[in-house]
Amino acid sequence: MTRVLVVDDEPSILRALRINLTAREYEVSTAVDGATGLAAVARDRPDVVILDLGLPDMDGTEVIYGVRGWTSIPIIVLSAWGEEGAKVAALDAGADDYVTKPFGMDELLARLRAAVRRASPAPDEPVVTTKDFTVDLAAKRVTRDTGEDVRLTPTEWQLLEILVRNSGRLVTQRQLLHDVWGQSYETESNYLRVYLAQLRRKLEPEPSQPRYLLTEPGMGYRFVPGGTVPPDPRGIP
Repeated sequence: MTRVLVVDDEPSILRALRINLTAREYEVSTAVDGATGLAAVARDRPDVVILDLGLPDMDGTEVIYGVRGWTSIPIIVLSAWGEEGAKVAALDAGADDYVTKPFGMDELLARLRAAVRRASPAPDEPVVTTKDFTVDLAAKRVTRDTGEDVRLTPTEWQLLEILVRNSGRLVTQRQLLHDVWGQSYETESNYLRVYLAQLRRKLEPEPSQPRYLLTEPGMGYRFVPGGTVPPDPRGIP
């Protein structure tokens, strides 16, 4: 069953879409603002998102940027008549299609079916193994070398996934903040310090001397799957 997340603050639209989509055997979840929508994408893993651009807490394009930081699921935006600039910005941010309000249900359903068809099957996701833990990108799962699951919050997982997908490469602070929290948080470097510290406590054998999740001072972070050699406590190179 195809899972659809509808993000819109108009109760009448949420109700109409839930009734019509459920009647056509879609599994429907809803959110009334951008923050709730982003959390629902991470939690529910929908197959397609229907997103209103005029949300009460943030611009819809910020939601698109947040989603596109870690997944390529189809996004269909809903925009008011005459908002040509908003449509272009949404498409540039990574939306797949748009429907103008007021819209016909048949048109939206046709665009929804087309978006699902276009969504190419995901390639085999890599499993990245270190000496101390394994990251399974397809299963969204992290396990220790003992086989024990590591429980990560959605935000911790998003950060780890971005770093793992860029293994060995520097990921700037600005990129991480943009992709995980959105455009308006690109200067909030304290967010990264807090969440990277949490990830290190859960994954690193010595959190105060990280081997895998490295900081590039003033620049960003780097995931090194092979790990770095910890310093010799006797001071011998």
